Amino acid sequence: MRLSPAGQRFYQEVQKADGRINLAAAALYIAQEEYWDMDPSRYLEALDDMASAVRSRLPARRYPLKVIQAINDYLFTDLKFTGNIKDYYSADNSHLNCVIDRRIGIPISLSLVYLEIAHRLRFPMVGVGMPGHFLVRPVIEEMEVFVDPFHQGEVLFLADCKQKFHQLFPHSQWKSEFLSGVMPKPFLARMLMNLKAIYIQQEADAEAVSVLDKLLILMPEAAGQMRDRGLLHHRMQNYELARHDLKGYLRSHPNAPDGDRIQLLLESFNSF
Repeated sequence: MRLSPAGQRFYQEVQKADGRINLAAAALYIAQEEYWDMDPSRYLEALDDMASAVRSRLPARRYPLKVIQAINDYLFTDLKFTGNIKDYYSADNSHLNCVIDRRIGIPISLSLVYLEIAHRLRFPMVGVGMPGHFLVRPVIEEMEVFVDPFHQGEVLFLADCKQKFHQLFPHSQWKSEFLSGVMPKPFLARMLMNLKAIYIQQEADAEAVSVLDKLLILMPEAAGQMRDRGLLHHRMQNYELARHDLKGYLRSHPNAPDGDRIQLLLESFNSF
């Protein structure tokens, strides 16, 4: 797999231990595939500046809810960050540089901005990958408080989270693990899965392949992602690359339900 310069930077970043990955830098390397001349350091400095502005208004005693209120006031009242309801499925909602420039995004990208500010304030928070939505919460054992950056930093409790889940999935059963913290690699994988879905919907095959390259860096055993990349390579007439991925998929999943279809597709390559 040949990676672009941005892909190489992403690879180097995510080789670090999970707790040492610079989440914002990795997200900016994802965005660099489309915004190749974007300077990630400019946006890391912007996050530094945001954190400095919040720090200047924190009370001497940093009660957790006071810190959350200060972040909320700055991000959502002063800077007017907001959820992009009108154009939710725009790829730019997942590009951190665009989210910072336009002050608009989707739950996971706004959560990333929130987490990065909290990290710089030495106020430990973690992402919460609830099905269908994304939240953040303080890493404080006795506090079961959640923040919804997509909805202006709304503060939620357990009952509120359950209610949101049942609104989205009325026939599904709630599980306590829905509120577990998300480590950096799964966080980035969720961002990439969002982009993959958008690019496939748009039939932007080259962009989708670039996303899948990064997903497979994070999840090298994800055979389904390898299959999808192979199918995209086939559509792009990159037959050698398609053959490599599809054969790898069948080797790892010899009894795959779509195995016969993939094998027929591989046999058709003989005519190319």
